[in-house]
Amino acid sequence: MKERTLAILKPDCVQNNLIGDVLKKLLEAGFTIVGMKMVKLNKATAGEFYAVHKERPFYAELVDFMTESRIVPLALERENAVAELRKVIGATDPAEAEEGTVRKLFAESKGRNIIHASDSAENAQIELGFFFSNRELIDNM
Repeated sequence: MKERTLAILKPDCVQNNLIGDVLKKLLEAGFTIVGMKMVKLNKATAGEFYAVHKERPFYAELVDFMTESRIVPLALERENAVAELRKVIGATDPAEAEEGTVRKLFAESKGRNIIHASDSAENAQIELGFFFSNRELIDNM
């Protein structure tokens, strides 16, 4: 069954001109891009998106990082999109990521790890709604 998920190309991806390289990996992995935009988050918006991490020690650093430059939210579609995207991007820490994964290839650290991916189908729907309106994601599944 086709499924949709959210990916975010983070500030380090944009700053290091890696957008095309990461998109190529996602397309080669069978994803279809059904929504894409470039945005600049402010601290309030980034804080709202990452509110689930508010009590964690890395929250303030994460919000600062996500607001330092533009990001590229992506609505992606394919069979088992959530699980497949997490496989393609690899472990949060690039040192622990499998060879050939996005983070192993392009990320510089656990904190500056190039890409965000939804962790469940339920969160994917919530996160997609944060960045894309229904009008932007015409339902053609």
